[in-house]
Order: sequence, then C-alpha cells, then structure tokens
Amino acid sequence: MHLLPASLPLSLHSAEQVRALDAQLIAAGTPGFELMQRAAHAAWRALRRRWPDAGEITVLAGRGNNAGDGYLIAALAQRTGWRVRVLAVGDPAALSGDAEQACAEARRAGVDVLPWSECAPLAGIVVDAMLGTGLAGAVREPYAQAMRMLNQSGLPVLAVDIPSGLHADSGARLGVAVRADLTVTFIALKLGLFTGVGPQLCGELQFDDLQGDAELLARAPSVAQRLDPANLPRLAARSPVAHKGQFGHLLVVGGDLGMGGAALLCADSALRAGAGLVSLATRAEHVAAALVRRPEIMCAALASANQLLRLVERADVCVVGPGLGQGAWSRSLLSGVAGSDQPQVWDADALNLLAAGQVSAPRHGVLTPHPGEAARLLGIDTASVQADRPAAVRALAQRFGLVVVLKGAGSLVAAPDGRLALCDRGHPAMAGAGLGDVLAGLIGALLAQGMAAYDAACLAVWLHARAGEVLAAQGRGLAAGDLPCTIRQLLEEVCPCTK
Repeated sequence: MHLLPASLPLSLHSAEQVRALDAQLIAAGTPGFELMQRAAHAAWRALRRRWPDAGEITVLAGRGNNAGDGYLIAALAQRTGWRVRVLAVGDPAALSGDAEQACAEARRAGVDVLPWSECAPLAGIVVDAMLGTGLAGAVREPYAQAMRMLNQSGLPVLAVDIPSGLHADSGARLGVAVRADLTVTFIALKLGLFTGVGPQLCGELQFDDLQGDAELLARAPSVAQRLDPANLPRLAARSPVAHKGQFGHLLVVGGDLGMGGAALLCADSALRAGAGLVSLATRAEHVAAALVRRPEIMCAALASANQLLRLVERADVCVVGPGLGQGAWSRSLLSGVAGSDQPQVWDADALNLLAAGQVSAPRHGVLTPHPGEAARLLGIDTASVQADRPAAVRALAQRFGLVVVLKGAGSLVAAPDGRLALCDRGHPAMAGAGLGDVLAGLIGALLAQGMAAYDAACLAVWLHARAGEVLAAQGRGLAAGDLPCTIRQLLEEVCPCTK
C-alpha cells in the first residue's frame, strides 16, 4: 500500500535535480557527512516507529552514499542495543568520502561488517542501502542476486531514499528491484517513486528534507507537480442569475452497436459534472435506453456523418470515442468531428483510429490514452510506454500539440509547453470497464464550463481518482456508473458552485 501523507511536498524532481540540490545544500554550509547523518537519523526514526519491537536489523550496503546512510543506521541501531550486522554487497574498500567515513563510524560502534554471500542469512528488519538514485542501467551482480534473495526472504524491508533497482526518473524496474515495506526518501521527492512500478516497490513512503534551507528547496526546479487540493485548478463559482446556456453545450459522439453504454456513461458523467447542456449522438438502437436512463440528455440517432454536422455546429465541446468502434460508421463520424474548431476530448476508439492514420488529430483539446493506446499512437509496445511513462506522455503531447492524459496507476497529464502533473490518488478497485468513459465526460464538462485544457484535465483526473478511492472503501465490484455522483460531491468540496 502506497500511503501519501499530507505533508509530502507537491514538487517532483529528477535524480539530477536532487543531486544538484544536495550540492547546493553542501555549498551553502551544511557538510555532506552531516546531511548523511541526518538521513540516517530520519530513516532510523521511521524504522523504530514502524517496527518498534524488532530488536534486530540487517543492512545490505553498496558502495556509494546510499551505503553510507546504511552504515550510519547500523551504528545507531548498535548503540541502541539492537542486534546488528552489515552485509557488504559492495566492497567496503571501494568506499570513499562521506561513505567511507560512515563505514568507519559503524565499525567504531561495534557493528559487524561482513561480505555478502548467497549463504549469508538475513534476519530482522532488512535495510536496503545498496543502490541509490544514480542507477541508470540494468542491475548487475552481485546486487541482482542479493535483491532476489531479499525479495524471497519475506522479511520486512526499509529502503533508504529509493528501493534499489528502481529508476528514479521513470519509475522503471531496472531488471530486478527491491520490494520495500517502507521507503524513507530525502531532500526532495523523486518522480520515479510515484509512477511506473514505483508505488508498488516503495510501500509506505515517508519524506524528510534533512532540515535543508526551505527557501532553497522551494525555488528548486522540478519536473512535475503532484495533484493535490492545495494546487488543483479551480472551476469558477456561478453567479446567482446563472443559466444553462453559460456552461456549455457538450456533444458526446460514440456508441456503436453493442457499445451504447460507454457513450451513455460519458454523457451522464458530463451532466453530473455541470455541463449546461449534454447531447448524445449514437446509433438509433441506443436512443430509447439512453432516454430511460437519463432523460436530461438530448439523444440523436445517427446513420451517417451528414446528420452529425448540424449537431457539431451547435456544440461548444465534443467528446469522441467512447464505444465508437472502428467500422465505417465510426470512421465517418470521427472524420465529421475532427475538422471542427471546438475543443475536443478523444478517447478509446477515436485514439485507435488516429493511431491507424484514419484521421488527423483535433486542433484543440485533450487525448486520454491508456498505455496500450499510447503505445499504438507512438508506434512502440506497451511495455516501452510503461517503462518510462513520463517520457511517453511528453512525447504524445509534443507530437499532437495537445494536452494528453496517460491513464493508469499514477496518471500523468502533459501539456505541449512541457508542464507535467501526476495524480497519486486512485485504487486498484478502479480496474474495470467504463471508468475511462466517465473520465472523458468529466474532462469535457470542465472544458464546456470554460476551463483551459490542461487545467480541466488536471482537475478531472484528480476528481476521478479520488472518487474511486472513496467508493473503493466498499471493496471490489466498483462500477463506472457509481462514480459521477461521488465526483459531483467532490467537485462541490473543491470548487463550490456558489461563493
């Protein structure tokens, strides 16, 4: 479980940016060894809070500054009277600078420093201090074998700064990586902790800024922002004399034969999120069901794109793709919408037809691919998208000149100008059909009410994920149709309808 305390910073950084921050703190007068000591104390406090009665730790140490943190943790545990030993996966003779000083400190405290071997038993709480944020390539031996043995041990694990084997920027597993129960990270949050397999490997995440200069940390450059009520874009409050014509006319296009539910979910979501008017252009076979389910939605039966043009002209925003299909009917409708000037949200089969070269992208709006759709749009495989989700979503935003939401655990929102936001809310119970259709309608409704594309995508992604969390308290079986009413309540909490 990936816990996200309210005290976590909102800015996410690359490994290079964090190293630069570390250097600036040292240049500003805090010695590197003192920062290492502060990191060790922070990790030791976290370990004792989580496992107060353990009484024993094993430190797996590499040969960089991450190992230095581990050696100092070992010294603190030894002086507290715990049973302690360090298994040196990296040769202590190769240590230098602050890490060498930390190893000497551990030895002075009476810590046994033993060479790691496949026969060396692990015991107590295992402190992962093998590889830090500088890792870029695949994990090599003997580290890979040490990590495999640790993961197979079933022992509780504290990772120092970042689980060894996790890429600090992309959240990719570099061949093999440690699965931690608790990760204590320092100075600034690394993007890779929140995307890819990062949340799965980190376990509970705690943060300590090591008493760094607050002003220096606040103005440090970052690569992304975590979405949070403190920094969410706000939908403007409504005037007491407001009327429906002021909040946009949204048109949902989709629902081929057998897939009418997707388009209806999308339209229902848009209605509940405050769009002034909502129309649904779909197959004639779905109109009766739509009117029974939601009579507030204006339904139009379409046999061809010619019938669609008048509806598009009246709309302020179009959401295209939920249940659209990829047949001749689908292609004709998408072509009829694509050239219009309204902001558009493209989802599902609209993206697949775009990837197949059947149509050009809209001029304005938002694309909402899941990893498989993103892979088709980029001409790569899904594994490559998941291996570096930030790079993938940025590439899509640049390629199409549109805001892009890359869905999945740790959804990302990218703008063509380089802005990147990450949503660390959500729940595994949201892994089900139709939730993407609800998100597309929500984004469209916020666009219809006047929000800019990037702002609408950020607010919608957070509301959608948070609603999933709220409903997931009941466990499995979350249906997409459950979300719109909860989203409505959350939207009112974040952006009250009236002042």
